[in-house]
Amino acid sequence: MKMIRPATNLRHLLRKQVNNRRPVCLSSHPLTSLLGSRRLFKAVNLDTLTPTMPSSMDPKGIVVFTSVGRSQYGFDIFTVNLNQTPITGSTSEHRLTDGISINYNAQFVNEDQSIVFISERSGCPRIYLTRRGLSKPEQLPSVPDSLFHDRPIIKSHLLYFISAHEQPEKPFQSWSALYSTELHGKRKIIRLSPYGVVDYSPAISKSGTFVAIASYGSRPWEGDFHELKTDIVVFPTSDPNNRLVVCERGGWPTWSGDSTIFFHRQADDGWWSIFRVQIPENPLEFSEFPVLPLRITPPGLHCFTPAAFNDGKRIAVATRRRGKRYRHIEIFDLERKVFHPVTELLNPAFHHYNPFVSSDSESLGYHRFRGKSIEGESRVPHLEPVASPIKDLGMLRINGSFPSFSPDGSLLALNPALDENGGIKVVKSDGSERWTLIKGRVAFCNSWSPTEKYVIYSSLGPIFESTKTTVQIARVTFEPSYLNSDLQEIPCDVKILTREDTGNNAFPSCSPDGKSLVFRSGRSGHKNLYILDAVNGEFNDGIRKLTAGPWIDTMPSWSPNGDLIAFSSNMHNPNNVDAFSIYVIKPDGSDLRRIYAAGRKGSSDVDMERINHVCFSPNGEWLVFAANIGGVTAEPVSFPNQFQPYGDLYVMRLDGSGLRRLTCDGYENGTPTWHFGGELDMRRLCLGNDAGVELTGEFDEPLWITSDFN
Repeated sequence: MKMIRPATNLRHLLRKQVNNRRPVCLSSHPLTSLLGSRRLFKAVNLDTLTPTMPSSMDPKGIVVFTSVGRSQYGFDIFTVNLNQTPITGSTSEHRLTDGISINYNAQFVNEDQSIVFISERSGCPRIYLTRRGLSKPEQLPSVPDSLFHDRPIIKSHLLYFISAHEQPEKPFQSWSALYSTELHGKRKIIRLSPYGVVDYSPAISKSGTFVAIASYGSRPWEGDFHELKTDIVVFPTSDPNNRLVVCERGGWPTWSGDSTIFFHRQADDGWWSIFRVQIPENPLEFSEFPVLPLRITPPGLHCFTPAAFNDGKRIAVATRRRGKRYRHIEIFDLERKVFHPVTELLNPAFHHYNPFVSSDSESLGYHRFRGKSIEGESRVPHLEPVASPIKDLGMLRINGSFPSFSPDGSLLALNPALDENGGIKVVKSDGSERWTLIKGRVAFCNSWSPTEKYVIYSSLGPIFESTKTTVQIARVTFEPSYLNSDLQEIPCDVKILTREDTGNNAFPSCSPDGKSLVFRSGRSGHKNLYILDAVNGEFNDGIRKLTAGPWIDTMPSWSPNGDLIAFSSNMHNPNNVDAFSIYVIKPDGSDLRRIYAAGRKGSSDVDMERINHVCFSPNGEWLVFAANIGGVTAEPVSFPNQFQPYGDLYVMRLDGSGLRRLTCDGYENGTPTWHFGGELDMRRLCLGNDAGVELTGEFDEPLWITSDFN
């Protein structure tokens, strides 16, 4: 029998904090409940809990960034009546959510079509309930200062959910853990995961007696995300510390009754499949765990995110079939071993995700793109407010990548896509209008001249290619008068600043005086940094090398006062193309140093850093960047494609202190910029259907899921 017991010692933790001269705030520490309880979970009163008060030393301004693919999701939650589905020859699909923001990962509350679900309408994933007759969803109790909630379940007047608001003691460990709260009464938040343990994707047994969870345990994150190395863990709802690993390797558990658990994992033949494990009436007294599970679905197709029927005869699964582009929901008959299609007959050209089943087995739900003709938000705003953990630091998600502000902050340059459909666009900083500068060619990484309001530097050519691939630095100039015209495509002058025969030149950043650019070039056979004349380019000897070595230096950022250049590099481990950390150097090539984000110099933690997209704050005292320090927040296979679902934004002082996490979700967040210009009033943003581009629902399935098997 494999049991999991908490091993954290409060006395040791307090002594360590005192020895490190760190203040101890017992009222907010995750282990506070130990002072009055023997159990290792935390109780918080929602009526008295408020976010941490801001410090006068906190960073200020507005950070604009991108989340891969998220802008086009347009998710709403739908159900079908299984007595009227295409299986029996008729169609009946009903939308349960209202078309506002994105809505996903629902569960039925009862047979009247009430659901509890996640919505991002408040700027981050929070928990809502809706039912017929409600004019708008009701927000349920949650943790006020949490940026992430997921997989809510209501059982016996308790709300169970995943939250990611308590920072682990060590880096490279997910913040995700399981919590519960009463829906009425004192509404205390109870942490059910032992502190230091990472849990995902909860499920409650039919009677409400047991919880099944996909648990990463207390191990440090190993960099996995295609298939998280989680185990299926069971514990009684009455004793969450009494945890039992019933099966190794598995995710997204679902109960049939109180004795059968289905879950997904990637089989040895490469196909994602559904497996089953049977447990006795009292699993905690059974000595044969963990056990080998039984594979339920056959090879030849991928099956994910199962939802079991209480009749024990069927499971609903999301499938990806060989030769098919879209993920669909199907019902698998456990006795006859056959699949019954559901959503492909309803919406063949939409992806459908994460099925859930009513307790009477008559209704099946899922989320999908809401469609273009349905009521609700039909446009993607150019800029969208996102919840921030720091009071005076605003957060905006942009519909595009590599944003860069004009000197006065009134305009933003961006790349709407990173392929031939992308180019360069300019957006008003209130999100009200957008114009095209360059189209029909690949462009990426923009840097607006700090001294010339209508000059933008960018990279023209394919992104993330070899040193020999032709990518060129361009100076793009346009006339301001065109912004007041009816033109959507603005004439511009494109001046190439690098020689075509020098290979891959990219990621320009302009100096504060507007005279120079720092950029990454592969002309030597290695990707290092160079400084270039911002007007005439490398012609007439207008270029010099800044760094040199058999490694990768990339994504430089010039400080606002011009004394430093920050960049990402793997020079500390050149053989590992994922081992990027922050470095700074003076423009004359002196005083090169590494800034450690994940730990102290010499620690094993800093060797795991993967940090990119470094950018200075307006006062030059802070850095914002994308990093893998917080691990993975949710099961990536349950989402559309994210290249790096562990990518979140962080801020840190230039001396390596004050690390703060800014984003926490299941997306890849990156390419941040920090607002440098005049005041930007976030209250005047143009949102909803008043501005933006058409919501099309065009996004990819995880590109690492393949059907190239024999």
